[in-house]
Amino acid sequence: MANPQTVADINTLSNFLSDNQQDLFTTPPVDCIVICASAVLHGAEVLFKTLQQNPSLTKTLVLCGGIGHSTELIYDAVQAHPKFCRIAKEVQGLPEAEVLERILNEFYDRSSITQGGCQILIESRSTNCGQNASFCRKVLDDAGLQPTTCIVIQDPTMMLRTKASFEKAYEDLSVTIVSCPVFVPLVRLQNGELEYSDRTPGKPIPLEQLWSQNRFLELIMGEIPRLRDDGDGYGPRGRGFIPHVDVPDDVEAAWSRLQLTLRGSR
Repeated sequence: MANPQTVADINTLSNFLSDNQQDLFTTPPVDCIVICASAVLHGAEVLFKTLQQNPSLTKTLVLCGGIGHSTELIYDAVQAHPKFCRIAKEVQGLPEAEVLERILNEFYDRSSITQGGCQILIESRSTNCGQNASFCRKVLDDAGLQPTTCIVIQDPTMMLRTKASFEKAYEDLSVTIVSCPVFVPLVRLQNGELEYSDRTPGKPIPLEQLWSQNRFLELIMGEIPRLRDDGDGYGPRGRGFIPHVDVPDDVEAAWSRLQLTLRGSR
């Protein structure tokens, strides 16, 4: 059974990985917003609603994502969604960016967004974080755009690594990349079991639209080894996919304790 230390360690990792730097409701206008498709559709919902209300928030919106190992999970998320489920058959086989575009076209007022001065671009070939960033840059370059400010929206379990990938893609230019996970997933203890803690501003996210607890733990535990700047990580001393990222001691300690806890529970 979980204990308070386990809860604290999970929330330490989640807060770190979410890298929550910006609230869409309070951010000043930026040159570009990129949303990387995720099986948790809440980020897209919040973004599209926000742009309907405030299309001048950004000059350019890039919908990002091809067909990769997690694309089936996005189709499943559309099927399980109370509103989006009616286009579930239509999105089968589409790249992730085009799934987002179908959601935007069908359930939101795209014309009010574009008429408000926001152009929408599609990047539908990338299959991982690094490609999300480099292929997005190519789409922007091909459109003659060189943003100086860019908000990136991504699944909170992958937010920090995605921001680092965009920093890598733009390492030759002065571009301010800002993380916006839209929400930070946190857990609490209820009758000895882990459950999501409803600390999300505004309308709560239905539990069925979040990851299973096992999937969530698998995602956050897998991120720390990738972020490490060592021979096995994605940093300059390893695979070179991202710039150096500092993993604080308290995060490493939380990861190590959780590793032991999860091994012991198997």
